[in-house]
Amino acid sequence: QFELVESGGGLVQPGGSLRLSCAASGFTLNYYHIGWFRQAPGKEREGVSCVSSRNSTFYVDSVKGRFTITRDGAEGTVYLQMNSLKPEDTAVYYCAAKWSLSSTCGLTEDYGRWGQGTQVTVSS
Repeated sequence: QFELVESGGGLVQPGGSLRLSCAASGFTLNYYHIGWFRQAPGKEREGVSCVSSRNSTFYVDSVKGRFTITRDGAEGTVYLQMNSLKPEDTAVYYCAAKWSLSSTCGLTEDYGRWGQGTQVTVSS
């Protein structure tokens, strides 16, 4: 059974931090681009950040300087460290995987494997 599992969401005050994790069950993430996407109520899903299979990273402008994506461990677990959170960061966050050996990643919707999502709520 190939699965992606996100964890680490929750309720945090504006200015606070959360760290999301994306782990794989049944396969290793080391040869995959991993993307983080989010969907707020009433809005379309949007890409947030990605790390390529060769560990280059990409961030959308709205999270640059606040979010950091890293890959760690033998299984290639991917983390999204989110600092200085704002109410507009409130959304369900999804990680997604796409097998690729290219050096750079993008945030298109053609990732083949998706997690179930984890809720992030930024509110006072």
